[in-house]
Amino acid sequence: MRNATSSTPMTVLALVEESAAKLDAAGLSYSDGFGQGTTNAFDEAAWLVLWKLGLPLDDLDSVETRPVTNEEQAQVAALLDTRISTRKPAAYLTNEAWLMGLPFYVDERVIIPRSLIAELLADASIDPWLGEHTQRVLDLCTGNGSLAVLAAITYPDVVVDAADISLDALEVARINVDRHHLDSRITLIESDGLAACPGLYDLILCNPPYVNAASMAALPAEFRAEPGLALDGNRDGGTDGMDFIRDLFQNAARHMSENAVLVLEIGNERENFERAFPALEPLWFETSSGADQVLLLTREQLA
Repeated sequence: MRNATSSTPMTVLALVEESAAKLDAAGLSYSDGFGQGTTNAFDEAAWLVLWKLGLPLDDLDSVETRPVTNEEQAQVAALLDTRISTRKPAAYLTNEAWLMGLPFYVDERVIIPRSLIAELLADASIDPWLGEHTQRVLDLCTGNGSLAVLAAITYPDVVVDAADISLDALEVARINVDRHHLDSRITLIESDGLAACPGLYDLILCNPPYVNAASMAALPAEFRAEPGLALDGNRDGGTDGMDFIRDLFQNAARHMSENAVLVLEIGNERENFERAFPALEPLWFETSSGADQVLLLTREQLA
């Protein structure tokens, strides 16, 4: 923190820069958790500083020269100390995360929303497989409900079921459904996979637990702060992260209408996916993280 007797007042921008340097010095990096909302120390520092000062999170330029009092500097320093000492993701400290420009409430009951499927909803990549027949959508493994909310906003004529095995996650999803005034169009369902989902669905979106055993063991502290149930894809004793997806593929077709499609996110597990399902030939979407993390399968392929 700058000396309080300095003749040059601390500004918001200077505080962000010093905070970023503090995060860097603590050894935080993208792999240590900045993937949970930001991708570098400066952006995370800006997020934390602006949030703590009650300033617009998306407009640093407009406030960068605003003076910061000693008390405000101390408040920011305490927040940064908590971030560094606990390794809790910033979103858990602010109880808010943003996805495709929309805010969502988050806490330790859910993983921090970052699904690449959100990009495909926003840029209409999925739309060629949809049409007037697309009336019922399922967001499976909904977590905090962000994909269900984005789907309902993107496609105003559909109704959405948002399912998760975790009652804790569904409580958080309820907060976000209500926050975005979508309670009349989104139904929350407690379900282990598809077991309690009524179907038939015209579109299924799924960002499931898919992390393989070796990667789970090597997760940095920030990701270990998230619910393991939402990350670990080895629930049936496997090690390749594909256990949930195996169960999903066995049952999906029975829950899909004739022209339905499944959009599935698998992160960095394409090699394990292709080894587990060698006969499938999915369509892979281009995303900001490459062309091997989100795929599409038709009902016919799954049947």
